[in-house]
Amino acid sequence: MASAVHLHRVLRADPARVYRAFTDPDAIVKWLPPNGFTAHVHRMEVREGGEWRMSFTSLATGEGHTFGGIYLELVPGERLRHTDVFDDPGLPGTMETTVSLKKVPLGTDLTVVQTGIPDAIPVEACHLGWQESLALLALLVEAGA
Repeated sequence: MASAVHLHRVLRADPARVYRAFTDPDAIVKWLPPNGFTAHVHRMEVREGGEWRMSFTSLATGEGHTFGGIYLELVPGERLRHTDVFDDPGLPGTMETTVSLKKVPLGTDLTVVQTGIPDAIPVEACHLGWQESLALLALLVEAGA
């Protein structure tokens, strides 16, 4: 049975800046890969129906994985939703990630929900990876805010 993670964070940056961090290939490689990994964006067509594709590579082992999907919904500064599919046949299925942004007095209330996580990925590992990524996201978007 596929699992899900729900994450929440308040960022000291406006929603437009946070949204940009999710849709700019140069920004996303800076914050999305969890600690110990680098990222490469192969494609990022930021439009509904557009494709995206990227790879994470472990700096320690050189091993990595490639994944991608389709943008299902894009509302600048408010919401983005996309599918995620791993190239690895050992990680079957289609995940869906929804990012919701809400302007609050101190910046942006961010909620991330990822559903359909393959059984081979422990939900706790996915949750920890997202926590690391969101800490890096905060460093990126809050700088100079």
